[in-house]
Amino acid sequence: MSPDTTLPDDVESLRRLLLAEREAAASAVAELTEQLQQARTGLVAKTLELEKLKVQLAKLRRMTFGRSSEKLDREIAQLELQLGDLEEDIAQSGPPATSSDPVDAAEKAKPVRRPLPGHLPRREVVHEAPCACPSCGGVLRPLGEDVTEILDYEPARFHVVRHVRPKLSCRTCEAIAQAPVPDLPIDRGRAGPGLLAHVLVSKYADHLPLYRQTEIYGREGIDLERSTLADWVGRSAALLEPLVSLLRAEVLAAPRLHADDTPVPVLAPGAGRTKTGRLWVYVRDDRPHGGDAPPAAAFFYSPDRKGERPQAHLACFAGHLHADAYAGFNALYEPDRLPGPVIPVGCWAHARRKFHDLYAAKQSPLAKEALDRIGALYDVEAEIRGQPPDERRRIRSVRSRPMAEELAAWMQARLTKLSGRSDMAAAMRYALSRWDSLVRYLDDGHLEIDNNAAERALRAVALGRKNYLFAGSDTGGARAAAIYSLIGTARLNDIDPQAWLADVIGRINTHPAKRLAELLPWNWAQGR
Repeated sequence: MSPDTTLPDDVESLRRLLLAEREAAASAVAELTEQLQQARTGLVAKTLELEKLKVQLAKLRRMTFGRSSEKLDREIAQLELQLGDLEEDIAQSGPPATSSDPVDAAEKAKPVRRPLPGHLPRREVVHEAPCACPSCGGVLRPLGEDVTEILDYEPARFHVVRHVRPKLSCRTCEAIAQAPVPDLPIDRGRAGPGLLAHVLVSKYADHLPLYRQTEIYGREGIDLERSTLADWVGRSAALLEPLVSLLRAEVLAAPRLHADDTPVPVLAPGAGRTKTGRLWVYVRDDRPHGGDAPPAAAFFYSPDRKGERPQAHLACFAGHLHADAYAGFNALYEPDRLPGPVIPVGCWAHARRKFHDLYAAKQSPLAKEALDRIGALYDVEAEIRGQPPDERRRIRSVRSRPMAEELAAWMQARLTKLSGRSDMAAAMRYALSRWDSLVRYLDDGHLEIDNNAAERALRAVALGRKNYLFAGSDTGGARAAAIYSLIGTARLNDIDPQAWLADVIGRINTHPAKRLAELLPWNWAQGR
């Protein structure tokens, strides 16, 4: 092949040509990425419009067949939840960049902004203008004022905050001086931080889906569409993302964690039925041994329960892990794992539950004896809760270890007389096959007898699952995990999540990024 004679001969020209080619390639990649994002946003907008039509159709069908149709009522409730998730997705992805953005169709479909109700009390916040002209230092004279009204919420009471910014003009140079527009959580939005926090807490802590919140606000004379609330939830989630990331990093840096997961029904798009996603929680709680680290919980969502999910969550974790016997954790327990080994700590609550179920069903004397023996171990834990690790380890060595050894010997002796297929034999084999991890807590006063810290953190999810019916999408599940992390951690620290989130949402836009840790619940409470 003959050489290309069109290329320049000198090195500098070749270098410039190469740089130009690289810039062209980078520009093409950026343009393609933007086009893909616009296509995705457009798809979400079209899906949103489709689901709105489905809701309208379902409501018309209910009108046709009457209020007695419970199946239709459930179908409408499910569609309302999916709509909420789609609208939150659009809000969380950010406002449209240009008027040609595909999301325009969805923006235009939003309800027309109405004046805020006149019957609500008003509280004025006056932002004083400068004392002298910032341009020339001259004397200022009144010129009028601009008023921005936002709807805010205090527990059990709505009110309107009037941000009044007097305008002054300079007598010398006619320049106009005025306080800057107040920083609001949502740009050009009409929701104050207290109201945004209330919507989040109502949905994720009080388990009220957005369409039910709309009905509640309507009874107070406040007309807030579900799509408006969904927009606020999505934008609030985007606003809080840096704090969620910091909180998760803080939790996963702990030397000991409690881990658990729970199923979450998630709507399968286009299929008209649900699939099963998972919410995972990792809890840091050193209070039982008097540790200084404040308690915290980090939630994650995944569309399935594959072992790669917790392995990814805990990729940078090394230390003790309180968990059940789920096989997906096994890869973490490899001794040569990097950045270090994860050491399993068994859960006596899981072992006890199998005997409890047998006793509840059959009043089995053997199950009763097993429960009494395990209960004696828990009695010791109740007495030493809050004591220093060394003292806990000493007392366990003297009192708990002999009882645990007697329990193991008792189960091994009984197994020889039981049918191998019996439920009692299965319960005993479950405990004995995990014996090393079950008694690991005896050797370390920092460890706990069970994994109840993680199970308690998941109770809110179970209540929400009962009320929501399901999550509207995978992104909705991920958003729920983020907000559950914040609310769950606030509760662990005995902090009112409404008050904390209201303050954080009002400040986070202007808070220095390098001081973001000040907004974590325990630091926030100490600062106040």
